[in-house]
Amino acid sequence: MMRFLLLFSRQGKLRLQKWFTALSDRDKKKIIRDVTQMVLVRPPKSCNFLQWRDLKIVYRRYASLYFCCGLEQGDNELLTLELLHRYVELLDQYFGNVCELDIIFNFEKAYFILDEFIIGGEVQETSKASVAKSMEEADSLQETMEEYVNKPTY
Repeated sequence: MMRFLLLFSRQGKLRLQKWFTALSDRDKKKIIRDVTQMVLVRPPKSCNFLQWRDLKIVYRRYASLYFCCGLEQGDNELLTLELLHRYVELLDQYFGNVCELDIIFNFEKAYFILDEFIIGGEVQETSKASVAKSMEEADSLQETMEEYVNKPTY
């Protein structure tokens, strides 16, 4: 099972974090700091798998963002790389060639896509079309609610 997923920039700025196990804020901050530093100092041609404490760290860089997962020992690293790639594909599909600014200014959408795709550290939906449909429905509902709220009353 995946323990956490982090997105951070080349400068080490955390852009998104999802925790699938309960940890204190202090422990989360330490993990973020340690994992970010460890990944950022690695040469570009290095392997995308690391051993850290009792976890496997799997990461992949896309443009200016690192997508990073902490896994239990029995989990499959290659499958996790595919999972990260699928998440980026879903973000690309929604945002149209996603960039760091899309994540910064629309973080709630990035979390929503992640929640449609992964629940409790396990993949729940592998179909990009199904996740895209959920996003369309959510956007449509949001627009309807905004129209209702902003509707003038006489």
